[in-house]
Amino acid sequence: MYLRRLRDLREDNDLGQKEVADYLNIKQQNYSRYETGEVLLPLYRLVALAKYYNTSTDYILELTNVKNPYPKPTKSKIRS
Repeated sequence: MYLRRLRDLREDNDLGQKEVADYLNIKQQNYSRYETGEVLLPLYRLVALAKYYNTSTDYILELTNVKNPYPKPTKSKIRS
C-alpha cells in the first residue's frame, strides 16, 4: 500500500528519510520501502509515526482528511 501521506508529512516537517528512520530505529532503506508501499508498514510503527507527527493513523492511511489527532478517551468508571 503506497502511503502518500507518510511522505507528505515527512516533507512538510522538513525531514529526510534518514531522520524518520532513526526515530523508528530502522535503516533508511527500510523506511523508504514503507513510503513506496514496497513493504507493509507494521501497525506498531504506524502508531509511532502518528504520535511523532501528532496526527491520527486514519489520516496517514487516508481514511480521513482531518489532520488533528483524535482526543484521548478519558478514564471512566465501569458500570455494573
